[in-house]
Amino acid sequence: MNDILRHKGWSWGFRSTVMLYFIVLIALPIIGVYTKSFSLGWNAFIESVSDPLAWKSIVLTLKLSLIATLINIVIGTMVAWVLNRYRFIGRTILNSLVDLPFALPTAVGGLMILLLLGPNSLVGNWAAALGIEIVFHEPAIVIAMVFVTFPFIIRAIQPILEELDKSEEEAAYLLGASKGLVFFKVIFPVILPGVLSGAMLAFSRALAEFGAVVLVAGNIPGKTLIASVYIFGEVESDNPQGAAAVSILLLTLSFLILWLVNRVQMRRNAK
Repeated sequence: MNDILRHKGWSWGFRSTVMLYFIVLIALPIIGVYTKSFSLGWNAFIESVSDPLAWKSIVLTLKLSLIATLINIVIGTMVAWVLNRYRFIGRTILNSLVDLPFALPTAVGGLMILLLLGPNSLVGNWAAALGIEIVFHEPAIVIAMVFVTFPFIIRAIQPILEELDKSEEEAAYLLGASKGLVFFKVIFPVILPGVLSGAMLAFSRALAEFGAVVLVAGNIPGKTLIASVYIFGEVESDNPQGAAAVSILLLTLSFLILWLVNRVQMRRNAK
C-alpha cells in the first residue's frame, strides 16, 4: 500500500513539475505577448499591424520564407535520398553536418554567409561582375533562411526512407519503369507526409529567423527589413505594443503550422 502511495505521489509530483515548466516557460510568455499587443485596445492593434513598414516586413517575411522552404524541399529530398540509398566515403561526416545549423549559433551562420558572399569575397566579386547583388539584398535573406532550416526536411524524410518497403520499387523496375517514374509514382507518394511536415516546420522556423538574417539583410525598411528585425527595431524604439502586435501574427501562424504538422503526423501514424 505504501509503495502504491509513493508511486502515485511521485507520478503526481512529476506531472506537476512538467505542467509548472510548461506554464512558466511557455504559456505565460505567450499570454504576455497577446496581452501586450492588445493593451492599448483593438484599434491600436490594427494601427500597429497596418503600419506600412510593419505590413511590408510581414509580407516580405512570408514571401522569402516560402521561397526558402521550396528550395529546401528540393535540396532536402535529394540529400535525404543520397544519404539513405548510397554508401560513399565521408557519408557519416556529411550526415553529421546536416544537423550543424541546429548546433551553430545563427549569428555565426550569418557571418559565414557574409564572409562567403560579401562584397570583398571571391563569390561576391564574381556576382557583382555579373550584375547580381546578393548580400544586403533578398537573395542573402533566402540563403540565410535555407541554411537555418536545412535539416528539417532531411530529418523528416530519412526515417520514412529507411522503413520503405522496396518490393513495389523493385516490381516497378522489373516492369520496365524508369528511375524517375519509379521515384515520382512509387516512392514520392510514400515520403510526401514527411516532406509536408518537414516543409511546414522549415517554413515556421524561417518566419522567426533573426540572427543569421540581421547580418546579411541590410535591414532597409520596405525592401530587406523582415518581421523579426522589425520587431527588434520596435523594441529598441520603445514601442513594445507595436512589436507585440506583429509578434502575435507570426506566433498565431506558427501555431497553425504546428497544428497541421501534428495532424499530418497523426494521420501517418494511423496508417
